[in-house]
Amino acid sequence: MFTGIIAGTGTVLDLAPTDRPGVTRLIIDAGDLIADLPDGGSLAVNGVCLTAAPASAAPLTPGAFAADLMGETLQRTTLGSLGVGSRVNLERCLPAGGRLDGHIVQGHVDAVGAVLAITDQGGWTLMRIALPAPLAGQVATKGSIAVDGVSLTVTGVSPADEREPWFEIGLIPATLATTTLGETRVGALVNLETDVVAKYVARLTAVGAAHSAQTGETA
Repeated sequence: MFTGIIAGTGTVLDLAPTDRPGVTRLIIDAGDLIADLPDGGSLAVNGVCLTAAPASAAPLTPGAFAADLMGETLQRTTLGSLGVGSRVNLERCLPAGGRLDGHIVQGHVDAVGAVLAITDQGGWTLMRIALPAPLAGQVATKGSIAVDGVSLTVTGVSPADEREPWFEIGLIPATLATTTLGETRVGALVNLETDVVAKYVARLTAVGAAHSAQTGETA
């Protein structure tokens, strides 16, 4: 589990297919952040929970993190579009007894959204992001969402009947300076993870409605 509080950024060193069908290896320079991370340990990269993999050939350089990306990861996230030199947000998993300063983030990206607008508000920045219609009901004003792994508060949402839904987030200078969101431009694609509680509420509501329809019961 993560909190969406970014510990630092890293730089992509390599992203290339392996000799195993459908598997791509990602290598990142994560610096001192992974000094005690063992093989099999978890690291969130742009909001995606990845497992540290052992070096497949030559030993990794100090501070390098390697992970194998499956087809599902490449399809659901933006990691496959990274290139050598790309900067990424990094977060270690939450230790037992650690402070939950952001919100509960699983590192399981739900979808990719496109940045629709970025507006300077003087002391802060407003960013509007599109999201798939099935996720619209899981995003609420004053609720939480992870954007490229960054825990953020939703400041506005599209009307309930909007055919192309969106949400807005407010970014303070510290967030822009310490995460990759400060480099994000209109049209960029970002990883989205909605709040886990909203997921369960949506699922319970859907199952309850289906059960009522099957049995003829009313809520």
